[in-house]
Amino acid sequence: MVKLNVRDRESIQEAVRRFRKLVERSGIKKEMRRKEYYEKPSETRRRARLRAERRTRRNLLGPTA
Repeated sequence: MVKLNVRDRESIQEAVRRFRKLVERSGIKKEMRRKEYYEKPSETRRRARLRAERRTRRNLLGPTA
């Protein structure tokens, strides 16, 4: 849960901007998008497998700089 204390003499726009940043950093927005529609367990496993494959491929190549 994200809590935001509005500071003294802080405008509403500034408070809303800080609130949006807090929500973004906490990952609530990403989780809401992910849970918006039902995802079959097989699709969840498939996405995790693809993510792991990309990660290992990136680690095997190493930094390209």
